[in-house]
Amino acid sequence: MVSDARTALNRKRGIEFATARRSSSPLFRTGFGLLVLWFSAHSAFAEPSSCDAVVHEGSKYTVCEADLRRHVVKLFWERADGEPYGYLSSLPPSLGGHAGRLLFATNAGMYHPDYRPVGLYIENGKHLVRANTKAGPGNFHMKPNGIFYVTKDAVGILETSAFLRQKPPADFATQSGPMLLIDGRLHPRFARDGGYRKRRSGVGLRDSNTLLFAISEGEVSFGQFARLFRQKLQCNHALFLDGGSVPSLYSPELHRTGNLLPLGPMIGVYDRKN
Repeated sequence: MVSDARTALNRKRGIEFATARRSSSPLFRTGFGLLVLWFSAHSAFAEPSSCDAVVHEGSKYTVCEADLRRHVVKLFWERADGEPYGYLSSLPPSLGGHAGRLLFATNAGMYHPDYRPVGLYIENGKHLVRANTKAGPGNFHMKPNGIFYVTKDAVGILETSAFLRQKPPADFATQSGPMLLIDGRLHPRFARDGGYRKRRSGVGLRDSNTLLFAISEGEVSFGQFARLFRQKLQCNHALFLDGGSVPSLYSPELHRTGNLLPLGPMIGVYDRKN
């Protein structure tokens, strides 16, 4: 018994001694150092997350960023056969040319029961629905409303009247309302915390390359939602996209599969190939 114990102890000491010799050898240290450098480089060059959880004024949101220098932003409504895509998960998982895989997708504005956009809609440079400047009830007609658009080398959000006056060369555009932020100011009809509270989705413009898409995880007022874009996301212009049961997000990164009920127009953000 004692002999067996002493033998086991010697074996253990032998292993420890061998390990210590290996760890102190130049070859071991070099290999370990290369391994650390590899992991450091891999972490440094890993693609940043597109979507993150954000808390503002006690309310939770999911915010996804699109940067034209790294991403391709497109709008989708109908397939080639004229049928609406309907579901975010049904958008093309990848595109040819300079667009790669689909990173995330969300709803892109209000629509009629037949899924036709309520206001201006441009896809691949084609004006499929004219701008809607009529007066009426509901959020869409809370003037000023606005238009989110994508050109060849920039993104923008303008009040509808300004868009129609300036006529930017939009490849993609969708009209919705109301505007949340206009030159850094909240929509004049928003009460600070009053009004209806619903789940909401919107898009904000940080600069000519960068968009922030936000979806509230609970019910918030228009004032709360607008302040998220101004104070937390540092946007000067932002547009409400829709509320209630419509706000939806498809994000493989977050394991979010999109909408349960069909949608009208949708936004897809793809990684950009060099």
